Amino acid sequence: MTGRTRAKARVLVAMSGGVDSSVAAALVKAGGDEAIGVWMRLSDVADSYSPFRRSCCSLDAAEDARRVASQLDIPFYVMNLEREFEEGVLQPFLRAYLEGCTPSPCVDCNTLVKFGALLGRARLTYECEAVATGHYARVATPGDWRDGGEADAASDATRTGYRLLRGRDRNKDQSYFLYGLGQSELACTRFPLGDMTKPQVRDAARALGLATAEKRDSQEICFVPRGNYRDVLRERSGWQAEPGPLIDVDGRRVGEHFGAAGYTVGQRQGVGVALGEPRYVWRIDAVANVIKLGRRADLETRRFEVEEVAFVAGVGPGGDDGSFRAEVQIRHRGCAAAATVRPLSFGTWQVDTDDPVWAAAPGQAAVFYRGEAVLGGGRIVRSEDSGG
Repeated sequence: MTGRTRAKARVLVAMSGGVDSSVAAALVKAGGDEAIGVWMRLSDVADSYSPFRRSCCSLDAAEDARRVASQLDIPFYVMNLEREFEEGVLQPFLRAYLEGCTPSPCVDCNTLVKFGALLGRARLTYECEAVATGHYARVATPGDWRDGGEADAASDATRTGYRLLRGRDRNKDQSYFLYGLGQSELACTRFPLGDMTKPQVRDAARALGLATAEKRDSQEICFVPRGNYRDVLRERSGWQAEPGPLIDVDGRRVGEHFGAAGYTVGQRQGVGVALGEPRYVWRIDAVANVIKLGRRADLETRRFEVEEVAFVAGVGPGGDDGSFRAEVQIRHRGCAAAATVRPLSFGTWQVDTDDPVWAAAPGQAAVFYRGEAVLGGGRIVRSEDSGG
């Protein structure tokens, strides 16, 4: 008796011009599916070359993606998503800094562009069943609870659908940026690199002779090609730096900053004052144009609030009162902290961590995990730090 053969699928592969998405495309094709490569034009950065060939949005990135598609003998297209990117990523990025917050543009890009607009175009324009990317993350199908170690603790409401899991390579895990994906997105999403390490991806690219095999990873926000977001604020929002007071933790004026939007909570370099003990940007009052400094301990907190919360399962994993235990991560490279999460009113959730977390800044993403599984996340709106 022979097993049933899986039907061949038509998969749109988002190719950034880097080694990860190149190998993802190769794996989709090697798995027997029909792969279609697409490079997303997201901003006018695509009209110029990256000085270090490390931006996924630049003209050289598009050329690299096209070369790899040719090597793999798969169709290749350029998809213009500038309007969606402008409205969903760039403008919120600018507003966040101008309001004294810390933006999370990669969360917005993944939620609204790569797995929002791109997925819609994949179905309508290219008649594709799924989208594949080079993210280091995994999707578990309904009923597969063998991975993650959280099955016993999960509620019935979260055990019946697709799950988003961390990538096997914890050094490259990108699940933090993907918490906004729900059941409909995960049902049509593939992460071919999810079980691979970065060295394995490099080796695969070399074995295939791909043009991007030795290309270095991008270390910058794709639409900030020079690495200085202040330039983007000036060029795209008309921001002009206006000096204002630097206030120390005790209320003393200790210096002058060059413009509130040019700073982020937790920043130490560039503060420009010497007070014997290191000082960090503690609070930003964009309206009053005041920067408050604190000692490292002043930026520690055990409690903060989040809004715009989304759960991968569509509902939270809490009990009758909605509260639940999880590990919360407030930075992509940060450590997850054990916490209790409980709903407040009007869509706000309160997070109480067992141990202090540092520099929980308004605007940052707070992502909830249980074992390897992403439960969901939201945006920090305020924190109760030790400085009051």
